Amino acid sequence: MVVGEIAEAVDLLVVGAGPGGYAAALRGAQLGRDVTLVDRDGEDGVGGVCLRVGCVPSKALIELADLRHRTAAATGAGLTGAAPAPDLAAFQRHRAVIVDRLTGGVRGLLRGAGVRVIGGTLRFTRPDQAVVEPTSGPPRFLEFRDVVIATGSRPVPLPALHHDGVVVLDSTDALALDAVPDTAAIVGAGYIGVELGTALAKLGTSVTIVEQGDRILPTLDASLARPVSRRLAELGVDVLVGATAQAYDCGALVVDQGAERLDVKAEKVIVAVGRRPNTDDLGLDRLGVTPGPGGLLPVGPDRLVRPRVAAIGDVTAGPALAHKAYAEAGIAAEALSGRRAAFDPYGIPAVVFSDPEIATVGLAADQARAEGLHVKISSIPMAANGRAATIGSPAGYAQLVAEADTGALLGVHVVGPHASELIAEGTLAIELGATAEDLAETIHPHPTIAEHLEEAARAMLGRPINSAG
Repeated sequence: MVVGEIAEAVDLLVVGAGPGGYAAALRGAQLGRDVTLVDRDGEDGVGGVCLRVGCVPSKALIELADLRHRTAAATGAGLTGAAPAPDLAAFQRHRAVIVDRLTGGVRGLLRGAGVRVIGGTLRFTRPDQAVVEPTSGPPRFLEFRDVVIATGSRPVPLPALHHDGVVVLDSTDALALDAVPDTAAIVGAGYIGVELGTALAKLGTSVTIVEQGDRILPTLDASLARPVSRRLAELGVDVLVGATAQAYDCGALVVDQGAERLDVKAEKVIVAVGRRPNTDDLGLDRLGVTPGPGGLLPVGPDRLVRPRVAAIGDVTAGPALAHKAYAEAGIAAEALSGRRAAFDPYGIPAVVFSDPEIATVGLAADQARAEGLHVKISSIPMAANGRAATIGSPAGYAQLVAEADTGALLGVHVVGPHASELIAEGTLAIELGATAEDLAETIHPHPTIAEHLEEAARAMLGRPINSAG
């Protein structure tokens, strides 16, 4: 111990106050642990990227853009008049209210649970000790019994495009815009790029999406992406695939597409090529932990990296999703508190808030076949759904993948309106080992989008009601 260093005793230390971190802190407190939560931004950091500058703000922007676009498109349904002009300065005030209310609620929960929140940059110094460097004042040394690492991730930069926060933006910058740009180029056609591109197009921006791969949403099954590709074209979004962004020069993004050089006019360039885990500056070697490929921390089913050290969320393998981190948080807190716990879901749902929305859980048909399973598939177009017709959103479909002999559901995939809300039912069905028969015999209310899952199950069994099957 360094002379003059006085370490504070900590029972359960949680590093990072995003969804995984604050959930682990709350679960630890419920288990009777004395919890200290450290975040670089202290109480201001509660909620992490997701609540403060990611998931929640992006969905607020998507909702605003969709409301404007649907209003403009409703002339045939009986509404007349021009689309309302977007005011992003007003939106930013609206967004701040939402974020403040949600993060304030979480801070209240932490205080009520007795969780101590400390601000500053943490670095491990020993297997049982860490130092926290605040923005002002002396460092604090924490000697902990157990630790949960939940430090999240950050956008991946592109060396060819210097991030300046003014013209070349990341997703956080894009969500903070206070004026709608006339033109924008988005580099990366993953879910972040597609969501931002769709929202900006609906707000009136001329959008170009540049993707190095051969299609949008490359991590999803290609069939799920096709309705979204068609919709992007309808919205006037220019999608360049097999293209690489080279530089920004004189108001244009320079793009190589095969042997052709293109100059894409762009007032703003948004880089959305992925995220990397925040594990590189933690002093993990002092903790006795070695990151794996890409900086991810190897964990067991109990989310332990080694005894008394757990890792959750974006710093571990698997989809970088808030709901995965929530689920892992409870497992980690319980395992560190001496309980038997394992993270072993049958499926983790994933959602793209595109137009139409995509929601998927479990195995796609090709994945199931690759695992040697004999499957049955039922796919029903959303155009057969009455509720989809009434809201003017007939694009997409609902698809079920089931084991042929038993009928056990293996995958549920929805492209269409409110898909994000439907997928929880599909996830529950898979987790409970439900069959297509179970789903078909569960009475769904009419007219709703949800009943399309019942219809898909009925079609799989050869007895559809509202479709040809």
